[in-house]
Amino acid sequence: MTTQSEKAAGFLELHRPGSPLLLPNPWDQGSARLLASLGFHALATTSSGYAATLGRLDGSVTRDEALAHAAAIVAATDLPVSADLENCFAGDPAGVARTVALAGETGLAGCSIEDFSGDSIYDLGPATERVAAAAEAAHAGPARLVLTARAENYLHGRPDLADTIARLQAYQAAGADVLYAPGLTSLADIRQVVTAVDRPVNVLAFAGAPSVAELAEAGVSRVSVGGAFAYAALGALADAATELRDQGTYGYLANSAVGRKAIQDAVLSSVIARLARLSAPVPSGAGACCLARIPPRLPTCHTFCHGRESPPGLAFRSVRTTR
Repeated sequence: MTTQSEKAAGFLELHRPGSPLLLPNPWDQGSARLLASLGFHALATTSSGYAATLGRLDGSVTRDEALAHAAAIVAATDLPVSADLENCFAGDPAGVARTVALAGETGLAGCSIEDFSGDSIYDLGPATERVAAAAEAAHAGPARLVLTARAENYLHGRPDLADTIARLQAYQAAGADVLYAPGLTSLADIRQVVTAVDRPVNVLAFAGAPSVAELAEAGVSRVSVGGAFAYAALGALADAATELRDQGTYGYLANSAVGRKAIQDAVLSSVIARLARLSAPVPSGAGACCLARIPPRLPTCHTFCHGRESPPGLAFRSVRTTR
């Protein structure tokens, strides 16, 4: 099994200028497993997407809730995970360091800190001190978490490129491993950011943002989606519910079938990946799991056996149908 330290090191290595890491943001364990099954190499939590699952708006999640959520996403797959920790739930450097230290105990490969307090952008001096405290805590443990420092100007009505670059340069000097200015959409501005710093740059897949191919050509190292996938799922739910309420029809069932197959395939993929690391056979009782070496704790699904071949070294035995 890959250790936390190996995940963190591997996560940083995935940041390659010109060949950006596509970093999707799951909002629960199911979406994490689905994204892993689609071939993504790493995941990141989303504060807004997670808040939505609690019926809240972004910025309303507590530190304990965010860390518990991060641990759940880590446990869902074997991929490295970076956590969106907002402003690290603290205004002072000591509080920031404590949050990052606690994040390291969840199995994360990385985390982020932003320079927005929840009300305003921190002045550059205090913001840099906070990043320095986060970097020291992130790099102090055996795993050496990958710290992403975020300059939030463009998300909060301050489209000042010069100040944003100055902030990112200061955060780099303070020890950040990855730099991120969410909200940038101009390819020319993004190029300036990339050339002005010596760390990997993350770009948010935002309305009006350049394509992945254009970002790659500009030297971007990572592209993330924030809460967009979670909101896309909620949008599909709203459309389906509106159709049922207003038209009394079931056109949404076509997308429902796609979603059902996607999660079934994701769970199967997760089970088979875990099986590859198991060596001792596990006896199967009546109605137990359908694969010879699946531990009883792993989930099963009625698609596991029907019409599928056993992976090498494994034998399909019986199937339990779940609903």
